[in-house]
Amino acid sequence: MACTSLMEEKQSGKRQQTNVWCDGCYDMCHFGHANSLRQAKAMGGYLIVGVHSDVEVTLHKGPPVFTEQERYKMVRAIKWVDEVVEDAPYVTTLETLDKYNCEFVVHGDDITMTADGTDTYHIVKSAGRYKECKRTQGVSTTDLVGRMLLMTKSHHQSSLNFSKEEAGEIGVDSSTRSPWTGTSQFLPTTQKILQFSAGKDPNPGDKIVYVAGAYDLFHVGHVDFLEAVSANGQYIIVGLHTDSDVNRYKGANFPIMNLHERVLSVLACKHVSEVVIGAPYSVTADLMDFFKVDLVCHGRTPIMPDVDGSDPYAEPKRRGKFKVIDSASDMTTKTIVERIIEHRLEYELRNKKKEDKEVAVFEAMQRAEQEQASRSQVQPTEEKEAK
Repeated sequence: MACTSLMEEKQSGKRQQTNVWCDGCYDMCHFGHANSLRQAKAMGGYLIVGVHSDVEVTLHKGPPVFTEQERYKMVRAIKWVDEVVEDAPYVTTLETLDKYNCEFVVHGDDITMTADGTDTYHIVKSAGRYKECKRTQGVSTTDLVGRMLLMTKSHHQSSLNFSKEEAGEIGVDSSTRSPWTGTSQFLPTTQKILQFSAGKDPNPGDKIVYVAGAYDLFHVGHVDFLEAVSANGQYIIVGLHTDSDVNRYKGANFPIMNLHERVLSVLACKHVSEVVIGAPYSVTADLMDFFKVDLVCHGRTPIMPDVDGSDPYAEPKRRGKFKVIDSASDMTTKTIVERIIEHRLEYELRNKKKEDKEVAVFEAMQRAEQEQASRSQVQPTEEKEAK
């Protein structure tokens, strides 16, 4: 492949876009993953994401919650991703970057290691082809797994007293804390929502489709459904129910992710144009008129009546604007929780091993910083004595 100089690009009026590489497991692919990919995309022009296979993930981290095919599909659905490379090597090499014409790798400001504790980015770091983006505080796969195993409602918006200690006993080793996987409360901001939002109005002539639901633990079933919905219109609006509404019709500790977390998860999907935050459970005439909705869709899952016993889709049905969509996917949020509970001991062990490795590295980094600080203090003293 011929290389074009910057001068030639300027003369031709063209500027080659920069290929950027990201890689990872992307298990339980959440808005934290999406945010890192959004930042990586902003550093270049074309984002290529490598996703590790089940074999590699199991070897270095433990069994993934989602299969490789499910993880490939989830990453492809993130709107900032241009290309997905399946079965990417766990340790990022220069050969991989060169093969896909990527100038550099982008990763969050946490650390990932192989089974033997080696930094997976040590090669590209040494070559100066590594850049960091800010990790999204307050969410991690470890945290989400812990919530599912706890079966409490402390993560809902109605409660801000989230117990790190209690979650730590389930999700990670509670005797030591890693700065990267420790549980913390996600704090949403308007800036974060704006960064995720497309911010585009429908084009003239666009068919506007409205769907509503919990969209908890945004997964491949949701992706399949929204992709099928997008075949029925050009502008897809997703109404997200409040935590209390979701808990009313799903029970237990659902939703696992609170409303603001679910907003970002859905906004990151390339099939979604807009999100209604805290949408009414019943699709009202006012809602349909305000958004100029042409069609309201729902999946094959049973529809629970509103609190007064009424059909929440009575209005779109009355207007002849209701359609049931069969996405041909059997994946549900309940399925994910059942997978976690079934393999509880495996995930507890996986999370403990991950944290133990991270704590060891973090403590080594702190010792190195302290030694460096001590040397810096000693050197001026020695110079003064020499004079």
